[in-house]
Amino acid sequence: MTWNPIMNENENNIPGYNRRDFLKGGSVATLMTMLGGVELFAQTNTAPEGQAKAPAVKIKVGVIGLGAWGREIINTLTRLPQASPPIEAEIVAICDTYPASLKRIASAAPGAEQVADYKVILANKDIKAVIVATPSHQHKEVVLAALKAGKHVYCEAPLANTIEEAREIALAAKAAKQLVFQCGLQMRSDPQRHFLLPFIRSGALGKTVMARAQWHKKTNWRSASPNPDREKALNWRLNKATSLGLVGEQGIHQIDQEGWFMNALPTAVTGWGSINVWKDDRDVPDTVQAVFEFPSDVRMTWDAALANSFEGDYEVLYGSDAAVMMREGKAWMFKEVDSPLLGWEVYAPKTTFYKETGIVLAAGSSKPPPVDAQGQPIQPDPLTTTPLFAALGNFLRNAVDLSAAAEDYKASYGTDDVEGLVEQLGKVPRRAAAGYLEGFQAVVTAVKANEAILGAKRIELKPEWYELG
Repeated sequence: MTWNPIMNENENNIPGYNRRDFLKGGSVATLMTMLGGVELFAQTNTAPEGQAKAPAVKIKVGVIGLGAWGREIINTLTRLPQASPPIEAEIVAICDTYPASLKRIASAAPGAEQVADYKVILANKDIKAVIVATPSHQHKEVVLAALKAGKHVYCEAPLANTIEEAREIALAAKAAKQLVFQCGLQMRSDPQRHFLLPFIRSGALGKTVMARAQWHKKTNWRSASPNPDREKALNWRLNKATSLGLVGEQGIHQIDQEGWFMNALPTAVTGWGSINVWKDDRDVPDTVQAVFEFPSDVRMTWDAALANSFEGDYEVLYGSDAAVMMREGKAWMFKEVDSPLLGWEVYAPKTTFYKETGIVLAAGSSKPPPVDAQGQPIQPDPLTTTPLFAALGNFLRNAVDLSAAAEDYKASYGTDDVEGLVEQLGKVPRRAAAGYLEGFQAVVTAVKANEAILGAKRIELKPEWYELG
């Protein structure tokens, strides 16, 4: 017998979520169904094939920070007109201090002004919204200036690499009541997660007993650079003075999501970390584990590794009646044999999974997904079903709605009644998004978890740490 190992691609250039992650094949779906999983899915937020689209609402945008994730943001912005309802981000200006970064993304934003100083973007009164994708330790200066300039702000997560700076950002966003502020905890905008939220909180899993999540990718997390000075700036994630490490730059999304599902903040965290493979000049661990304690004796284990890609990334919630696994933008439910009948099974459409009949749960209805002329299910474009796609779309629609409401109020009542304007804007419905408080609380957890990992210790998380004051 010949042993034929599967080689894992080493991607050094994109340290976080990327297009390849969203385009993985259906092998996981096959495995989950063979194990008895029932797929739970939300309706797509893109317009059905063949259906006439409403004209896209436009908003002028500036993007600050053009690293790997900043480029992913711009590419996603260009696809937003495919959403339902459509929104068009007119990218007026892009900013980065490194000329090569500007050049690399120029073709995706051909009409955008290329600038090295973010203040040029903030001075442009035509630009209504800015997206901040600079390194985490540089967020505070840019975000505070953007809010002061009257711009709607989307700030990538984590908001900052210290609790103190995250609090400054959150308090400034809280005070800017006429503006939209959104933190880049994308999963809080994802229709799939919002579909699962009431399902999980309703008790469909029975008593929640534990949670588990991981992020595994064989990569050195280092970006190539032409010179030593630029190398240090590009690889800020590898320096604990500027980085919250794997738990803050990657785990923050998964940890926030599990706490959101359980509707609770962690009460303690224990962590461990080490540099096992990439023994270079970094002082950030390449392999980490953490255990988060939640109320009612529920614990969440989370680990990350830059040394091995086996099983990739996923999250699981375990209950006494069922478990739900979330992976690659999908979710499956695995019921225990003694679990009670929930009721919706009777009405939900049935699909055969590996000689067994499984139950398909569709968001908002008991109807099966739409089909084409041949009767085959219409598969949505995977590039328009990512959490980032949903998060950016919701941010820009919220910005458009709030700006329109403000203009209407000022036209009717003048510009002097600021209190009345703020009260009216508070009534404007908002699409799902992580705000300043969620962003701040996620940083508190990440900072303390990273501290626990670096010190191989347990830290009790005090409730007052999560309060803005």
